[in-house]
Amino acid sequence: MEDAVTLTCSDGIGVITLNRPDNRNSMTPELLESFSYAANAARENRELRAVVITGRGRCFSAGADFKSNLQTGGEHLLDHERSFQMYEPFLSVLDIEVPVIGALNGHAVGGGFGLSLVCDIRIAHRGSKYGANFTKLGLSPGMSISYLLPRLVGVSRANELLFTGRLVMGDEAERIGLASSTYETPEEVLEEAMAMATTIASNAPVAVRLTKQGMREQLGWDVRAGAHRESFAQAATLKMQDAKEGMAALLEKRKPEFHGK
Repeated sequence: MEDAVTLTCSDGIGVITLNRPDNRNSMTPELLESFSYAANAARENRELRAVVITGRGRCFSAGADFKSNLQTGGEHLLDHERSFQMYEPFLSVLDIEVPVIGALNGHAVGGGFGLSLVCDIRIAHRGSKYGANFTKLGLSPGMSISYLLPRLVGVSRANELLFTGRLVMGDEAERIGLASSTYETPEEVLEEAMAMATTIASNAPVAVRLTKQGMREQLGWDVRAGAHRESFAQAATLKMQDAKEGMAALLEKRKPEFHGK
């Protein structure tokens, strides 16, 4: 079987590809472990000047696979620590020093949407959906989405999207600042991402890395701290009946009935 996540490197550009299209590139233990290896290999490759993250199939990533047991790690971990640990593989993108471009070939939802947000630049597919539907599942957000989203689209818009759980199409993602540009086909999305990565890779590498570092420092960019704060609320909601109802309703393709319990 092919690796769940692949890394290819050429001409100073690394391409990380989520490679489980049959499962919508969902967050299974296998995919998360493979992503960690790929992201760490990209970080350690000093020849790379830009990284592109994309997915195979119709989804960039559909987020957590509720059929898998994601929040593991042994009894020595507290509930919030297990919540945080689940997202750490995707958060490892933050350790890549060169610019990271999200080539969002398809839908990016929940934790998959969070993965897109930790990229430095996002290029979206016009016909795909993007957003965080946690509240529709009886859950509080994770992956530092409540930290990142208001900084990207503004507080009012972020509140609307997180409170309602509404997903946006590619054109709206571009209009509100989630994406730099959108394209009609997934192939065009990847082509544009590669073209942008090529342009970045042609620039002075140290200057680019220091520019990225400086921007993050001046923005007070502390995404992991945001994810850690979220982990307490997500762990608390995960234990509630509303979360069990929300996830069951999603799998059964019906509308959930929440009771605040």
